[in-house]
Amino acid sequence: MIFDAHFHIIDPRFPLVPNQGYLPPAFSAETYRARVQPLNVTGGAVVSGSFQAFDQQYLVAALQALGPGFVGVTQIPADITDGEIQRLLEAGVRAVRFNVQRGGSEGLEHLERVSRRVFDLVGWHTELYVDSIMLKDMQSRLKQLPGVSIDHLGLSKEGLPYLLELVSYGVKVKASGFSRCNFNVVEAMQEIMDINPAALIFGTDLPSTRAPQPFKDEDVQLIKDNFSREQARKILYQNGMDFYRL
Repeated sequence: MIFDAHFHIIDPRFPLVPNQGYLPPAFSAETYRARVQPLNVTGGAVVSGSFQAFDQQYLVAALQALGPGFVGVTQIPADITDGEIQRLLEAGVRAVRFNVQRGGSEGLEHLERVSRRVFDLVGWHTELYVDSIMLKDMQSRLKQLPGVSIDHLGLSKEGLPYLLELVSYGVKVKASGFSRCNFNVVEAMQEIMDINPAALIFGTDLPSTRAPQPFKDEDVQLIKDNFSREQARKILYQNGMDFYRL
C-alpha cells in the first residue's frame, strides 16, 4: 500500500492564478485515481499549489471527490478566521503550506504566528516548499515550531546539511519530485533515514507541474530496491499515515 503525501489536483472550474506566466493543464481527481491505480494508493494529501493561492473551493471539492483516506494541505491568509479554519478541518484539511519557492502563499514573516495558531487550534502541521539552502537562516525558527515538513528533499545539494540538521530535530521530509533535485536522491534518503526512520514521507508530486521529468512508477521501485522491506513500508505508507494522523 502507498500513502501519496504530495500531489496536486488542478480543476479549472475554480480560480487559477498564473505563476510567472504559467498555468498548469487540468488534472482532475478522476485522472489522478486512474494514474495511480496500478500503485495501490490507499490515501494521500492534496497539496495546494502556487497557482491556487488562497482558493479553498477546489480543495474541498477534490477531497469530496477522492473520499476517505485523503486529506488536504492548504494555503491560507494570515487574517483567516478561526471559523474558516474549523470549516477546512471538517472538510479534511490537515496542514498549512508556505510556498517560498514559487509564491502563492503567505510570506515567511507570518510563519511562526500562523504555524502556532493552526497547530494550537486544530493540530495542523506546517509544510514548506523551499530550497534547502535557505534553511541555513531558518534553522532556529523551524526548530521551535510544533510540526514541520520540507517538500521535494529540499531541492539542492548545497542545502542538504541544513536539511539533515532539521531532521535531527524532528522535521519531516517529502520524498517527492526526484527530478527537481540536483543530487543523488537515494543517498540523500538514506542519510535522512539513518537520522530518523520516521522522517521520510513519499509523494508522487503528480502531475509534476514544471518538473524536469514527471513522476514515473519506477520512482516507487527505486525506494523498494534501495531500502529494506520495513524501511520501504515506512517511507511509502506508514510515515505519511502517522504524520497526517490517519
